[in-house]
Amino acid sequence: MVSQAGGVLLVETVRRAGLDTAISAALTPWRKARAVHDPGKILLDVALAVALGGDCLADVGVLRAEPAVFGPVASDPTVSRLIDTLAASGEKALRAIRAARAEVRQHVWRLAGRAAPDAGGTVTVDLDGVLVIAHSDKEDAAPTGKRTYGHHPLMGFVDHGPGGTGEPVAALLRAGNAGSNTAVDHITVARLALAQLPKKYRRGRRTLIRTDSAGGTHDFVAWLAKRGRWLSYSVGMVITEAIHQHVLKVPASAWTAAVETGGEIRDGAWVAELTGDVLDGWPRGMRLIVRKERPHPGAQLRLTDADGMRLTCFATNTSERPIAELELRHRLRARAEDRIRAARATGLRNLPLHRTAQNRIWLEIVQIALDLLAWMPMLALTGKARLWEPRRLRLRLFTAAGQLVTTGRRRILRLARHWPFTGHITAALDRLTQLPNPG
Repeated sequence: MVSQAGGVLLVETVRRAGLDTAISAALTPWRKARAVHDPGKILLDVALAVALGGDCLADVGVLRAEPAVFGPVASDPTVSRLIDTLAASGEKALRAIRAARAEVRQHVWRLAGRAAPDAGGTVTVDLDGVLVIAHSDKEDAAPTGKRTYGHHPLMGFVDHGPGGTGEPVAALLRAGNAGSNTAVDHITVARLALAQLPKKYRRGRRTLIRTDSAGGTHDFVAWLAKRGRWLSYSVGMVITEAIHQHVLKVPASAWTAAVETGGEIRDGAWVAELTGDVLDGWPRGMRLIVRKERPHPGAQLRLTDADGMRLTCFATNTSERPIAELELRHRLRARAEDRIRAARATGLRNLPLHRTAQNRIWLEIVQIALDLLAWMPMLALTGKARLWEPRRLRLRLFTAAGQLVTTGRRRILRLARHWPFTGHITAALDRLTQLPNPG
């Protein structure tokens, strides 16, 4: 009998995606002579443990207990030594891991076909900050703006749209007191995210960068505008006094009804485009679109709200599209909150190591785990199952027990017929095994 038998879905995803060979090749410089365990395999084992619900290096013991499913797994001291070695290498190790992930991502999207996030010809990257609470005095832990204590990573996620989830493409570990609207950090994360995408999305405005109002700074918008020939942006803006005064002057005829995803008119919400001197000092081609809506019962208005209406604003360089459609596109940035929730449930509830350099490696491990939890449904699941978040995948698929039978030099994994999701597991395995082996 084997536990976590459903984890074979992740193991097969690693193999079909070629992630094992890519990570192993990337970490070859860190393999010592006569080493028993491959550094790439060690790092992937930790990522698999995190994908299965682990939140520290020692949780790799779950895989070690089932060598028939996960193969030979290194000891805890060996795992810790590798993390220390990679942490000591700094940016060199991080670049190697990121390059391997980018290479595999391109291959996975090609395998996924119409299920890939770029099937529509464009890719949307959402940037957002994550507060990670620290319960001990770890390096760079500091008081946060939410009256907590810990770290404030800035992350980027590719949005898979309404038919899927999303995958991480960038993560920058920052101290807890790092500013929400620091333009330098947003530029760094945007560069890391763009480096994870295939090169064909660096022309023809096939990539959209979305942020909340934390990204609405002059420096970051100017950086995005300089790449306007191939990059689109949709950036939230703070309602300043100048914007507030311009909203008050917008005539009633200039307001357009907001729309929902299906094209239905949103009752009690309108959008308008602001022009004139409110755009002074901002890059050419930037459009400023404001939304007003009736607040829900019991909501407290802000000082920047006008005439009893809740105001929000964003900037974009997309032209020749209705402002209601652009406002809906920006509002769908809220799906990034789902990605953050999934990240917290996948190793980002806390940072388990003491030094910042070690936790940077941990952040890369978390991203690999999230990649697998996005790639496996994209390649192997269909229908509503593609929308399952990590907690549900673990409960329904990964935790399934099985029986490993060896017969005729073959190993067969048998799953319980009474388990309600056995059909999902077997069908997903069939789809994965039908994929071509990586070249």
